[in-house]
Amino acid sequence: MRTLLQKCLFESRRPNDLYGAFLDALSIYGSSRKIIEDTKQIEYTYRQLLAMTLGLGRLLSRHSVPSEAIGVLMPTAVPTLALILGLSAQGRTPAMLNFTAGVDGLQNACEGAQIKTIISSKAFVEQAKLEAKLGALKNVRILYLEDLKEEMGLMDKLWLMGYARYFPNCVRVKSDPKTPCVILFTSGSEGKPKGVVLSHEAILANIAQIRAIVDFSTEDKVLNALPIFHSFGLTAGTLLPILGGIRLFLYPSPLHYRVIPEIAYDRSCTILFGTSTFLNHYALHAHPYDFYRLRYVVAGAEKLSASVKELWFEKFGIRIFEGYGATETAPVIAVNTPMAYRSGTVGQVLPGIETKLIPVPGIDEGGILHVKGANVMSGYLRAERPGFLEKPSSEAGEGWYDTGDIVTIDHEGFVRIAGRVKRFAKIAGEMISLESVEKLALSASPACYHAASSQSDESRGEALVLFTTDKEMKRDILQQSARSGGYPEIAVPRKIVYVDAIPVLGTGKTDYVTLKAMAADA
Repeated sequence: MRTLLQKCLFESRRPNDLYGAFLDALSIYGSSRKIIEDTKQIEYTYRQLLAMTLGLGRLLSRHSVPSEAIGVLMPTAVPTLALILGLSAQGRTPAMLNFTAGVDGLQNACEGAQIKTIISSKAFVEQAKLEAKLGALKNVRILYLEDLKEEMGLMDKLWLMGYARYFPNCVRVKSDPKTPCVILFTSGSEGKPKGVVLSHEAILANIAQIRAIVDFSTEDKVLNALPIFHSFGLTAGTLLPILGGIRLFLYPSPLHYRVIPEIAYDRSCTILFGTSTFLNHYALHAHPYDFYRLRYVVAGAEKLSASVKELWFEKFGIRIFEGYGATETAPVIAVNTPMAYRSGTVGQVLPGIETKLIPVPGIDEGGILHVKGANVMSGYLRAERPGFLEKPSSEAGEGWYDTGDIVTIDHEGFVRIAGRVKRFAKIAGEMISLESVEKLALSASPACYHAASSQSDESRGEALVLFTTDKEMKRDILQQSARSGGYPEIAVPRKIVYVDAIPVLGTGKTDYVTLKAMAADA
């Protein structure tokens, strides 16, 4: 009969959960490989990251029970990744909380996912001025990393140094690939945020799908400044490099526009992930030599502006690869690559993802994109029904996810996005894309920022409202640009509202919920 030790050492193990995949990466790329660093500029090896993971996992297991959802309110940093892996190793589910959300948003997240404990850091809470938010939360216990470290006793250290780090597979709570791996929360860009449950299978499948078409190398180094509570920052920006043997630099804020280009230069980074908004600011503040080592710049989470693409190409000679996805798909659905690139599209759909287009009345080309695959979420958690998992289902059938985006797919499989179905206004019976209104404004005033919304109108159903930072913008300027650009007259907004800045969410997306409220009052 085989002993427990023999099982730990020799039993075949598939990377069917996140922690297991991490152990595989450690074995493949070597425990002494330097793999990750953050603003402390300490390069951690796989072995050191494993020790941090095991230690935090053991300490947190005393304050929780298996399968419990634990809130993680942390910046993009090495300890945050160790927390995620440690919770996974102990069979707990990290719920990544958006610290830029308001008290109501955080409370709704905790209620929907039944979060009773939140892990954070005193230093981070103080620096980000989150004391008031955390103090306002009800029925939630706050644990701080600084206090947890003091709980690490002699027996814990002996367990870690003498046993766990040598037999890391023996101390794990094995998870079924279908069980929850992480809970993320939608950005709330068009409504109340929802908890999105992603299984181990979904996360690992999406990473495999991305690596199947993009030639990331162990010689690369990723610079990730995107928030780790966002699916783009978590899967593509953090987990993909760690599980693929790619060195990673984590930076806590994407808003430090002057610092990030300097880090890219100083740390010789070759891969950068970002949103169109963030990439625009980096380019404006960067020296042309800051990004000389970059091989890949991948944009997602929002529409990539043509002016941003042009700026990067003219200033740095770099072509930005635009991708497309959703939190519910872990997140990547499609992406352009050097071998398969088409301007104006978001690339080809990743392997292993099925697609269906459902027609929309009033729109002649394309339809609403529905997707199905191993990377699709397990379901939603809503504050209205705490703990109830609402499994994905759409007009296409059970297990399908309705993206809400109107797209066309050409004969070669390239996806072109017309806009979100919720971002169309019906004016005098005609469907008008709010995104096309924004493009019209951008063509008239490319140096400023613009966002379109709508308000109810008794005579025409709805009326367009344009928010702009251009104080010189007038309707006749838009009309002239519309005539030269071939836009219909009905797409020219009658109401123009001047703002100092377009409201954005912590993820860099335009905050259309706030804009909708502003439009109603306009």
